[in-house]
Order: sequence, then C-alpha cells, then structure tokens
Amino acid sequence: MRQSVLLRRVVLLGLFFVVLPCFLFMMFNLPSTNSKSEREDFGRESSGLVKNNGHTSDSHKLNVIEEGTEGIVYKDESFHTPVMRINGSLGKGGLVSDGDGSSKQIQTTTKEIKKVSAEVIREKIWEMEDQVIMAQAYLRFAPPGSNSHLVKELKLRIKEIQRVLAHTIANKRLSRSALQKIRQMEATLFRAQAAYPDCAAMATKLRAMTYNTEEQLRTQQNQASYLTQLVARTMPKGLHCLSLSLISEYFGLDTEKRLFPRGNFVEDPQLYHYAVFSDNVLACSVVVNSTIFNSKEADKIVFHIITDSQNFPAMSAWFLLNPPSPATIQIQAIENLKHLPSNFTSSFKFHDFGDLRFTSRFNYLRFYLPQIFPSLSKILLLDHDVVVRKDLGELWRIDMEGYVNLAAEACDNTGDSVNRIKTILNFSEPVVASKFDGDTCIWAFGMNLFDLDEWRRLDLTDAFHKWLQLGKEGQLWKTGTLPIGQMVFYNHTMALDRRWHLLGLGQSSFRVVSELELERATVFHYNGNMKPWLEMSIPKYRVYWVEYLNYNNSLLLKCNIHK
Repeated sequence: MRQSVLLRRVVLLGLFFVVLPCFLFMMFNLPSTNSKSEREDFGRESSGLVKNNGHTSDSHKLNVIEEGTEGIVYKDESFHTPVMRINGSLGKGGLVSDGDGSSKQIQTTTKEIKKVSAEVIREKIWEMEDQVIMAQAYLRFAPPGSNSHLVKELKLRIKEIQRVLAHTIANKRLSRSALQKIRQMEATLFRAQAAYPDCAAMATKLRAMTYNTEEQLRTQQNQASYLTQLVARTMPKGLHCLSLSLISEYFGLDTEKRLFPRGNFVEDPQLYHYAVFSDNVLACSVVVNSTIFNSKEADKIVFHIITDSQNFPAMSAWFLLNPPSPATIQIQAIENLKHLPSNFTSSFKFHDFGDLRFTSRFNYLRFYLPQIFPSLSKILLLDHDVVVRKDLGELWRIDMEGYVNLAAEACDNTGDSVNRIKTILNFSEPVVASKFDGDTCIWAFGMNLFDLDEWRRLDLTDAFHKWLQLGKEGQLWKTGTLPIGQMVFYNHTMALDRRWHLLGLGQSSFRVVSELELERATVFHYNGNMKPWLEMSIPKYRVYWVEYLNYNNSLLLKCNIHK
C-alpha cells in the first residue's frame, strides 16, 4: 500500500517539472501589447511634457484642472471603488499616450484630482499676490507724476493680475488666460528689475511697505475688536422692547403686589444662596430657571439678583409675572446697597480699557460680597452668561478647608504657559514679581463659591482696595477684573474639578469642545463676545441656552423674541 502511494507522488512530481518549464516559456515569449514604434512614440510624447527633473509644467497643471472636471466617473466591478477615468489627463505618473496618438486612460480617484487642483490653484494665488506686491514696489521707485511706458505697463499688469486673482479666489478655478497673464507680469517685472537694479533700495522699500501694512492691519483689528465688544454690550431691539413692556407692567401693579413672597428666607444662612449681578432680564431668567430645574432641593434655593435702578422695574416685573417657584428670589438695585463705598462707581475708571465690559460696575461688585450680604456665611456667585445643566447642591457640602474661593482652574496639566497668571499680570513690576508665581494656574470667574466668614476674617476687601490703588499708580495687570481677582484670592483659592465649569462657549476662536465635555459639564459658560442672546452667538452651543426660556410667553411674542 505504501509503495503504491509513493509511486503516485513520484508520477505527480514528474508531471509538475515537465509542465512548469513549458508554462514559463509561454509567459515570457508572449507578444508585447506595445510595439517598438509605439514605445518610441510614447517616449517622444512624454518627454515633451516633463521638465525640471520630472516636474510638470504650469500649462500641464492647468490642463489637469480643466480636463479633470470632464472625466467620466464609473465603478470598478472588481474592487467596488468609485474611480475617475480621465482622457488625456494626469495621474501622479504623468500623461501617457498610445502609439496611435490617443491618450491612455489613467484611473485616479476623484479625491486625488481635487487635491492636485487645489494645490495648483493655491500656489498660483500666492504667486500672483507676490507679483502684485513686487510691481507696486517698483512703481514707488518711479518719479512722482511719471508716465513712462514702464509705469503704464506695471499699472496695467497689476490691474490684470488683480482681476485674475479675484476671479480665481471667487470661483476656485484657474482660467486658461491666467497663466498667460502671469507670464506677461513676469516679463514686465524682469524689465522693471533691469530699470531699477538697486537691490538695497528695493529691500528698504519692501520693509517700509511691510511695516505700513502691519500698522494698517493692527488698526483694523483694534477697530474690529472694539465694534465686536460694542455689539456684545448693546441691547438687541427685542430686549429693549421687553424691558419697556415690563416697566409698563411693573408700574401697573399695586404697591403690595410688587413685593416678592417668602421675604423672610432671604437672610436665612441655612439655605443655598446664589447671587447674580446683571441688567439683562433674559439672561437672569435662564440662570434662575436652569438652576431650579436641575436642583434636587429647589425649595432651599434663594436667588439674589442685583441690577441697576434703570432696570430694577423690568427685572422685578419679570419675576413677579414668572415666579421661580419653589425657590425664593430677591431683586435689589445697586444704588440702594447700603454698605458700598461712596465712590464705588468712580473708583474703577482709572485705565482706558477700550472694552466696555471691563468698566462695568457689576464686575467689581463681586469684591464686596461680605458687605452686601452681612448675614450670610456662604454664597455661590454665577455670571449671567451661564446655564446650569446639573444639580449644584453638592458644592455646598464641600469642605473648603479654610479657603475663601472655590473655583475651577482654566489651565490643564500639560505644562502649557497658556492661562497662567504671568499672561495677565505685569511681572516686570517688582511688587508683582515678589508676590506671585507666574506659573500659577488661572482660575475662572463665572461659578465661584465664597466662604464669606473666612473672607471677613482675612479682610480681603481691604486687600482689594490696596491692589486697586497700586494699579492706579502703575500698570500691574491687563484689562478686566480677572487679574486683580487672581491677586486678591492668591493662595486663598481651592481648585474645583474642571467638569463643574465649562468655559469658552461664547468664543469663536476657542478650542473645539468635545461632546464628552458637554455631557460631563455641570455649568456651561458663554464667556466671550458671542453671547447666546445675540444673533452673533454660536448656534451649536446656543441650543443649550434656549431650552430654559418659554418662547410662548406673551411678552416675548410681542417683542418678536424667538429661538
């Protein structure tokens, strides 16, 4: 039996070694699909398209763009991948032609074609911009009032290139005449270089042009920043209408109906006290509604809203008509607060900040919390541009271990210098450098729990006044109340997990906020100019704010305030 099996294996191996040479002979002696003459034709045609060590010419790149849009999209059955077959076009290997003069078809993905096209267009845009700058520089060498042929030609070329540039940027396409205009400008610039050969003078002129351009850009950026800040502080038409309507409602109420219920709870230290300083009715409504809605003990909440005398009637009318049950609310006007310094309003206008937010009285009111609420031991301060997404009751049970301020830090543990106090304090001043560590992490205003008893014991309001006076004598910090807050509460702040307080939802240039961060955060803070009640807000973040407004309210409908 074993001998018969062995015999069969020997026969099979013999047949294999007989058939294999025949198969290989047939494979290597099949006729070529391209004849010698066809290969020579291909060599001549492809060599005419390649120059500069294999890089395609500008005209060939242009053909890629224009012909690439006329390709035929089909589906390869063997690979099930959408590809584009382009007649006479270029893959990464160059243009291939058959011996009969017709171009071979090269399969390239649509994505690759678009990438090549975009790169070519971007390079040509940069080249045209550089040409315009050089031509303008040469024009400045011409004598004033000169009307020579070269000057006329430079002006003509500048206009042509600018038209081509505008068309290319607008349509994201390079026209057939674009390369011709670029070559004509190159020739004109070559003649201008011969006419003005002084390289040192040209370098000086270009440096001067660069400086002037940078100054113009800086001025325009400052103007844009100021206007953006102005828009952020300007009351929209709908809010103005709402305020007027609420004022009318307030003065239409009887005197006894202007009082809020549960007035005996506003000084009870056993309850959870929240403070909001604002002149914006809708913003305060969202803060109050979102806090109460997500609270597990809403009946223990007391809101203290401080506004100005101008907005006091409107703010009071809104919460009288829309009571935040079961919580307690108190509305006060800043002018009626008894324990503020007599010069409170004028004390903070000692620097020309330019940003209207930084001179607001509400921003400085936070440094007088122990005086405003003398009977309270703790208070949670919320900015009016926040939305509370989860219960805040756990904060009141945190042991602050002798710290005055409980706040989330604005920096991470990566060692990045961003959001360190050296970026907002002037460490060239000896009094700053001797008192603070520049690498200390900045903590954020917006959601802060303050131990008022410890604040009073350390007399930090007096420390605030001292730093304020030193700030008047020298520029110790940049604009706003955040820097002086870092100084007053330095070594008196306890870090809170960043998940409690999510920053940056009102900043267009802020880092991208992930869905995980949004899901985990307790408080959303729309710090920045793009507030959720403005048209310039960021829509994907604004949706979390509008949840807590009843847009079917008759006053909102009357004033055309909608989602």
